[in-house]
Amino acid sequence: MITQVQNFTQQYLPSESFEIPTLKQSAVFPTREPVKHLLIGSPKAVTSSIYRLQAVGYASVGDWSPLLPTANSGEVMSILIRQILIA
Repeated sequence: MITQVQNFTQQYLPSESFEIPTLKQSAVFPTREPVKHLLIGSPKAVTSSIYRLQAVGYASVGDWSPLLPTANSGEVMSILIRQILIA
């Protein structure tokens, strides 16, 4: 009986050895690079855009810099830096 079981299981074992695939030296590994998002506009427009980007799940309100004045009167800016994968 044991011999029958061994013969049965050997039918499903590969007769040749398979190598586990390895990464080639020339394989491209993804790297991370910063991307800077800059919003410039009225305080209302910039704040609205920040909240809209949070609503779609892209970035939390707290990820953005505080509103900073620009050289133009009534205009502010806010920046978000994200790390993205580059293949």
